[in-house]
Amino acid sequence: MVFYVVTGASRGIGLEFVNQLSSNPENQVFALVRNKNTATKLADINRPNVHVLQADITDSKALLDAAAEVARVTGGKLDVLINNAALVPAGRAQGGIRGYPPEAQDELARDLRESFEVNVVGVVLTTNAFLPLIQKGTAKKVITISSGLADLDSTLEVEVTATAPYAITKAATNMTVAKYAVDYKKDGIAFLALTPGVVDTSSTAPPGAEQPSPEDMQQTMELAGRFQKKYPHWKGPMTPQESVRHMMEVIDNLTVEKSGQFISHLGSKQWL
Repeated sequence: MVFYVVTGASRGIGLEFVNQLSSNPENQVFALVRNKNTATKLADINRPNVHVLQADITDSKALLDAAAEVARVTGGKLDVLINNAALVPAGRAQGGIRGYPPEAQDELARDLRESFEVNVVGVVLTTNAFLPLIQKGTAKKVITISSGLADLDSTLEVEVTATAPYAITKAATNMTVAKYAVDYKKDGIAFLALTPGVVDTSSTAPPGAEQPSPEDMQQTMELAGRFQKKYPHWKGPMTPQESVRHMMEVIDNLTVEKSGQFISHLGSKQWL
């Protein structure tokens, strides 16, 4: 029996992790969501080896309660934690820093703080809540979903200005993963910052979800054009199913010797 926890499991990549992992009856999958009542697509999976838990990843007490609930089922252990939950602010945050004029500096500060709170602090709180269980597990893996937008070299080469608060805080997330890797290598725990590629998650959006603005769509198209020049083979976004299949291959092959790396779903620095 292999025990997994997946955060941000109500939609998109997190939902697909739960779907693929739970298709194997030998796995027990704990799906962490902010609100059980709105996680309708997760409820549709309806498998006995899926356990839905409610906790905001910025709420340390709720996370400790969730970890205690997992421990009661698993006998106090956990094999793989997948830190998938993240915040991608909308509005001006979809553009670059220049998108915030002088009169919008408070908005810029807010987007940066909120992104950092979820994408960095939330990852730390979640990891710390479940580490005692990971230490008693067999696989001992902590995976944090990152983004190719957080890669310094690629940002400069492709000249990507988009999603500045998200990219900035995901770069901090990568350093967080490296720090954990150094701290826990002697314990045999492998940490990884893993990017999913460009994924179309629109099919798993909850009812009533906010739709991208025309400005957001234009920025997305411009960014896609830049990616196409760097990666001529790229044919557009993957489905969540494709992305998770690739990422699971990387996760299954992860060893302590590779701990702390920041790599793509292809197991390399090729982001697309």
